[in-house]
Amino acid sequence: MDSTKINGRLDLDTLRSEVEAERIDTVLLAMTDMQGRLQGKRLTARHFLEEVVEHDAEGCNYLLAVDVEMNTVPGYAMSSWERGYGDFVFKPDMETLRLVPWQEGTALVVCDLVWEDGSPVVASPRQILKRQLERLSERGLEAFVGTELEFIVFKDSYEEAWKKGYTGLDPANQYNVDYSLLGTARIEPLLRRIRNSMEGAGLLVEDAKGECNFGQHEINFKFDRALATADGHSIYKNGAKEIAAQEGSSLTFMPKFDEREGNSCHIHLSLRDDGGEPIFADGHGFSKTFEHFLAGQLACLREFALFFAPNINSYKRYAVGSFAPTAIAWGRDNRTCSLRVVGHGPSLRVENRIPGGDVNPYLAISAMISAGLHGIENELPLEDEFAGNAYETDKPHVPTSLREARDLFAASDAAREAFGEEVHAHYLNMAQVEIQAFDAAVTDWERRRNFERL
Repeated sequence: MDSTKINGRLDLDTLRSEVEAERIDTVLLAMTDMQGRLQGKRLTARHFLEEVVEHDAEGCNYLLAVDVEMNTVPGYAMSSWERGYGDFVFKPDMETLRLVPWQEGTALVVCDLVWEDGSPVVASPRQILKRQLERLSERGLEAFVGTELEFIVFKDSYEEAWKKGYTGLDPANQYNVDYSLLGTARIEPLLRRIRNSMEGAGLLVEDAKGECNFGQHEINFKFDRALATADGHSIYKNGAKEIAAQEGSSLTFMPKFDEREGNSCHIHLSLRDDGGEPIFADGHGFSKTFEHFLAGQLACLREFALFFAPNINSYKRYAVGSFAPTAIAWGRDNRTCSLRVVGHGPSLRVENRIPGGDVNPYLAISAMISAGLHGIENELPLEDEFAGNAYETDKPHVPTSLREARDLFAASDAAREAFGEEVHAHYLNMAQVEIQAFDAAVTDWERRRNFERL
């Protein structure tokens, strides 16, 4: 068997062989939307090989101009009723071609989005990250990233959860199973299938562990180059949901499902030079580059919060004593800070603890890179580390609402400079759409408090 098939990754020659042998008949043509979800088409494998490999494919450009429920919404310059909701081009990145073991006879390829003239769709999340990686490359630098996604598993199917209005669901564990081998064994068949399926898709799994909330778990992957990590993150998140559905259960990555611990997505990032050498450490201390990079994170964290916490629910995580941060501070191996510095020597890195399970990895990694470059280019000095309980500090607070994050992003010169006017305006509109939808909604909380007693 070809080595690319053994580890789940495919090249075109192997794919052709698998199609001829009738082992693969479907290719998923995928892009990642503003919400971090995989969108695209299921192609017959022969059509993909005979037409799409050479000529690409098309899809409606409203995929980057809708809300979470796929409703067309106003305010996007690139796509609207006035512009006719035309197409953009799905251009496959053949480096991402891989098997999808949890779907029979299926492969997947991630696409970049371009316009008919070949110019990039600059507001697409993957393109935003590629632009920030280009900025790093111009300085002889490369980013390596790992993301840590948490999720809550329920014994209810997605259909059952829908019918229940997402209330009264049955979590897979009835108590805190953080690091518990006994508790995690209860759903090991599901966790094992997810782990092995991701390995079969060419993603390198490190471990799985229990977490604090009832039914909460985490599966971690080996760090990789930033773009590969973002691609893998989106594929894993989609695949985990599909596998759970096939097993008659459900899982959610939403940041705050209930009043207990929320689902985080801590992001670890380090830089290497063009020779592949890590550059954050200098002997037993920090290099000047790392000091400036970390100072840039602190300087931009509030202004870039929209890319770390993109939804209304995102901000419910930030509660005192919750292991989700409230203060803009950095500390060495201090989980009460927004930025936790961990590792030493070649493994020295920064962990951003602000993102939740709803984060779009392309946007969050882009924000970390651009914040770091802001610090490097302006040679920002690094403040002293915070030691102790950052929940009790008077340091600047993580934004407490999507509305606050939108306003900070809107006023940010650093955001405009890093991402460009088109991207800046596009994602401000995304935030505005969510805020307006939430403001118009009548919630269960309101009914319970108001129906009889007011």
